[in-house]
Amino acid sequence: MIENSPLVRKLGAFVALSDSELSVLTSLHKRRRTFVAGRDLVLQGQSDQAAYILASGWASSYKLLEDGQRQIVDFQIPGDFLGLRSVLLNVSDHSIEPVTDIEVTEIHVDDLLGAFSQTPRLATAVLWAASRDEAMVVEHLVSIGRRDAAERMAHFLLELGARLALVGLGSKDGYACPLTQYLLADALGLSAVHVNRVLRQLREAGMVTFRDGSVVFDDYDQLANFAQFEPSYMDQRGPLLQ
Repeated sequence: MIENSPLVRKLGAFVALSDSELSVLTSLHKRRRTFVAGRDLVLQGQSDQAAYILASGWASSYKLLEDGQRQIVDFQIPGDFLGLRSVLLNVSDHSIEPVTDIEVTEIHVDDLLGAFSQTPRLATAVLWAASRDEAMVVEHLVSIGRRDAAERMAHFLLELGARLALVGLGSKDGYACPLTQYLLADALGLSAVHVNRVLRQLREAGMVTFRDGSVVFDDYDQLANFAQFEPSYMDQRGPLLQ
């Protein structure tokens, strides 16, 4: 049911969607596709690209430098849009790779603009989601530029937990997480060895344990205080538009 989908849970943090708006969202879910882990579905520099809504699985958006180094910009979870900027800006400024096998809904620009013209509140909700994503990128820049490695990791795991909780896939107890230490390294500007050391430091401090694909918050409040995590930038307090 669309009402229980991660996308509706996410957009519901901004706008209480009506039956007609839910119907328009349902109409967008016409083309379902699957992609296997490791196979890019959007390529940096690609044009004439569709956008996608991630229904299940995890993906990463990243930039490649000429020397082959990779910087992961963010990870996408169920309910997130993939490649939305590449549709609106014509050329993708980054690549998107599935971290796990994923299922997506493919959306063409005409479908998206048609939905927006039918339901302006839905367009506003998608704009909210894009603005929220931008706020998270700003926070990631602050982390890489000013937080030390342990604070950076703690903040990242807390933010990811808050995002997953919004779509019903996490809580203050923890969440399932398929990310490897190499992926974390490319996202946080650290080496894989440093990631391992930092995770051990946080675990031994009794704050968080990341092991065997699971993040467990051993002391959520202590971890949030350590990372100075203030989630107001994510704007998840409840619908602003009724």
